[in-house]
Amino acid sequence: MDFATLFAWFVIAVLFFVVVAAIVAVGSLPGRLARQRNHPHADAINAASWIGLALGGIAWPIAFVWAFIPFGNEASAGNDEVETLRKQVAQLQAELSSLKNASA
Repeated sequence: MDFATLFAWFVIAVLFFVVVAAIVAVGSLPGRLARQRNHPHADAINAASWIGLALGGIAWPIAFVWAFIPFGNEASAGNDEVETLRKQVAQLQAELSSLKNASA
C-alpha cells in the first residue's frame, strides 16, 4: 500500500468517527436538555429522540420541543402568579366597595 491509499483510509476513518459523534450528539441533545431542566419525562424524551433519529429524524423535533415544555414547578409558578393577582384584584375590589359605601 502506498502513502496515498493509507492517507485516504485514515481520512475515511476520521470522517466516519466524526459522523458517528455528530449523530450521538444530536440524538442525545433532547434528553440531555430535559435532564438539565429536571424534566420528569427525561427518559421518555431521550427515547423519543433516539427513535426519531432511527426513523429518519421524523420524531426528533417533537422530542426536542417536548424537552422545553413547562412542567411541575415551572407550570405551577405561572398558576401561582395568576392566583396571587386574582387575590389582589379581589382585595382591591373589596376596598373600592367599602370606599363607595363609606362615601354614600
